[in-house]
Amino acid sequence: MLAMLAGGSMFQTPEFWVAVAFLGFMALLAYYGVPRLVTRMLDERAEAIRKELDEARRLRDEAQALLADYQRKAQQAEQEAKAIVDQARIEAEGLAAETRQGLKETLERRTRLAEDKIARAEAQAIGEVRAASVDAAVATAAELIRTKVSGAAGSALVDQSIKELKGRLN
Repeated sequence: MLAMLAGGSMFQTPEFWVAVAFLGFMALLAYYGVPRLVTRMLDERAEAIRKELDEARRLRDEAQALLADYQRKAQQAEQEAKAIVDQARIEAEGLAAETRQGLKETLERRTRLAEDKIARAEAQAIGEVRAASVDAAVATAAELIRTKVSGAAGSALVDQSIKELKGRLN
């Protein structure tokens, strides 16, 4: 504009021709539909990005679900292991108590058997001592009576005394 006022023509300024070239270039782009192509390309790119984001969200959700599932399974496995250990401990304690009881009963039974054997041996020994003392007393009495009482009356007395003595001692 200053050039026009100064006496020059507007068609001689470089700014005018740059503006005309720019407007011509824009018209050419509009004629060939470049803005629609660019818009379509940008829309396709945006759609591809949206699909990738949706896929990424889906994968993240699956990963979180899988992680939660594994955490739940790990917790269940830990609880099962604890239950198994607790059950094993209970069984071991029961087995130990049962073993102690069995050992106690076996010890008591063997003690009773030993005491019974001792009592039988004692009774047998007392019986043997009595029998030996009876036999010795009878033999001594028989010998005394034979030496003091002679004849048939002495033999009958000895036999009768022996029978009576055995009945009284046994």
